[in-house]
Amino acid sequence: MKRVLSVFGTRPEAIKMCPLVLELERRAGLESLVCVTAQHREMLDGVLKTFGVTPDFDLNIMSEGQTLSDITAKVLTGLGPVLDAAKPDLVLVHGDTGTTFSAALSAFYHHLPVGHVEAGLRTWDRWSPYPEELNRCLVGRLAELHFAPTARNRENLEREAVEGTIFVTGNTVIDAMAYTVNDRPFGCAALNGVDFQNRRVIAMTCHRRENYGEPMENIFTAVRELALAFPGVTVVYPVHLSPVVQRAARSHLEGLPNVLLTEPLDAMDMHRLMDRSYLVMTDSGGLQEEAPALGKPVLVLRRETERPEAVAAGTVKLAGTGRAEILRLASELLTDPAEYEKMARAVNPYGDGQACRRIADAIEWHFGLRTDPPAPFTV
Repeated sequence: MKRVLSVFGTRPEAIKMCPLVLELERRAGLESLVCVTAQHREMLDGVLKTFGVTPDFDLNIMSEGQTLSDITAKVLTGLGPVLDAAKPDLVLVHGDTGTTFSAALSAFYHHLPVGHVEAGLRTWDRWSPYPEELNRCLVGRLAELHFAPTARNRENLEREAVEGTIFVTGNTVIDAMAYTVNDRPFGCAALNGVDFQNRRVIAMTCHRRENYGEPMENIFTAVRELALAFPGVTVVYPVHLSPVVQRAARSHLEGLPNVLLTEPLDAMDMHRLMDRSYLVMTDSGGLQEEAPALGKPVLVLRRETERPEAVAAGTVKLAGTGRAEILRLASELLTDPAEYEKMARAVNPYGDGQACRRIADAIEWHFGLRTDPPAPFTV
């Protein structure tokens, strides 16, 4: 029996790791353990409840005003005793957060192999997204098993000549949607009052650190102008808990009759919201993969993306952080049915709902529990 310890700490990580945890639990030769750091406590617990995952270890590191250094130090010092107690044969981390890097480093210090889920995403700009780009690059040097969602991600890793084995698996977030997308009422009461049948709803998120300041002001100004120009549209924005984001969002958007500012949403509500919306505007990474799986055009409120496959496929457009361009692209999707249909019908390049199976197969192959590695995901 081989022990696999999955370590994650934020809502996006949990959405993508929980279906993998459930898949690992079904494998007779593997023992699946979970450690959460609770880097984002409020946003994490709802996802765990949605998937029915109970952590074996909970570091509960979140504190008011925590810095990136705080997160790194707390995970490093907190995870050491967990690794000593769990004695895993493999440590799985996901993506690009502070938890991801610190957990991978802690595993390395304990001479434990690391498997990196969602490996190989790159913008090739260490400062954007910050600090995620460098986090995932550093984890790429620490990991021995690299689970790349796409062939382009694999090519990025080969370009860096990482050590270990690369598997192209698709993205586990597509698997997660089998658990989260349905027609049940929202858990967030405010969303149950939105008229999805008769109004075009824009689901929006905006929270990234590199957008703090002028870029965020531009984004919110553009959204305000969009709401005023299209009174038949409803913008739904779950506002991130960051005080910086809260202040900026409310100063520009609060009080508009067709803008609904809500609390942060759990995985179930966010996926349901996107599924029932007309289009998505976001600076999130994960939503660039999730929304196209639902046939929703995405405008990315960033200057770059580590997910160029979606841009190439036509499911996503880079809107940047300039007021005029955001307003132009959003207005085009609201007034040009042909342009909207072209984006909505594009093929999602990120997965077929079998990523967790491929990752679990790859882990079993790595441990000699199966003869052949999994066939790679292809579009």
